[in-house]
Amino acid sequence: MTGILSGRVAIVTGAGRGLGREHALELARQGAMVVVNDFGTTLGGAIDPANPAHEVVAAIRAEGGQAVANGADVADFEQAGAMVQQAIDTYGRLDILVNNAGFVRDRMLVNTSEEEWDAVIRVHLKGHFAPLRHAAKYWRDEAKAGRTPQARVINTTSGAGLKGSVGQASYSAAKAGITGLSMVAAHELARYGVKVNSIAPAARTRMTEDAFGESMAAPEEGFDAMNPANVSPIVAWLASAGCEVTGRVIEVEGGRVCIEEGWNHGPQVDAGARWDAAEVGAQIEQLLAQAAVPEPVYGA
Repeated sequence: MTGILSGRVAIVTGAGRGLGREHALELARQGAMVVVNDFGTTLGGAIDPANPAHEVVAAIRAEGGQAVANGADVADFEQAGAMVQQAIDTYGRLDILVNNAGFVRDRMLVNTSEEEWDAVIRVHLKGHFAPLRHAAKYWRDEAKAGRTPQARVINTTSGAGLKGSVGQASYSAAKAGITGLSMVAAHELARYGVKVNSIAPAARTRMTEDAFGESMAAPEEGFDAMNPANVSPIVAWLASAGCEVTGRVIEVEGGRVCIEEGWNHGPQVDAGARWDAAEVGAQIEQLLAQAAVPEPVYGA
């Protein structure tokens, strides 16, 4: 199998179903050797004895590609390290990390339990940090040894993390954290030959098809805009050695690709001294009148 990723080695987390599955298949079709990671859980969090990662590996091999399964909990620091090492031991290197694993607990803020909050933050945010941390150390060591890599990281944020989403406080906070992590990683790892970007996909997955109902349903005919496979070509390009983009967030929905423009300095005033609390309000209101109006939170 040849393509823009020929000879490159990739890890895709949460690759047993949905977006991750399509990413793994597309990367393999483009020539990558893929470590297909999935912890193998149901939507409720129970362990699924038939880990779907093995089915994805079989599908890749049936098309002539190379892949191995991995069942690590990506938020477990040691297991994440072992997953990175599996790629290196199996294929001799690691070039691409696609952090995709995650789940959601739809709850209004006042109904969110501590356990639900911790679980969502752990899987999404720590589940991005741990594999990235181990991969980054490998790439740094390679660069210091004179073998500067052309490594690529694609992290997965969400419109919920960029704009907020009613009923998804923990998920929105985790996804916003991923964008912050990605921005820092893009700058810190540039010296080692690593490009880091994030995607914000809109697609039909286990997390979205029930929550968003008809808007996620496949049409009877014509272009299926919510097919998760629509997102994967963008991931494959970001994973290629030819991609020189870094530090960006790209929203993908159907055939639409949008470069997100995040927090930027807006209107400002400097008093040159400490503000008086009774006077600063009028100044801030004037600045707000000049500033762009924020886009509404999803679900508002």
